[in-house]
Amino acid sequence: MTNNDIFKKLRVAHKLRDDDIVKILALVDFRISKSELNAFFRREDHPKYMECGDQILRNFLNGLIIHLRGPLPSKRNNDKQKKSNNR
Repeated sequence: MTNNDIFKKLRVAHKLRDDDIVKILALVDFRISKSELNAFFRREDHPKYMECGDQILRNFLNGLIIHLRGPLPSKRNNDKQKKSNNR
């Protein structure tokens, strides 16, 4: 199974549109255009097909985590919460 296959399956499973994926990648400061993105979802025999690299899939997965769970709280906030819970 290729990165393109994984990317396609995640896109379908989460019912994501191109705009959604671009926004998810922006959450991890990774910029990509819709046309570049569409190249990953084409058939392998299509002339404009592009192989999805590890970096793109990794950034998408990290962005998807933030999209679904929300950003991690900062360490400073965690320390304050622990101190207030200890009292």
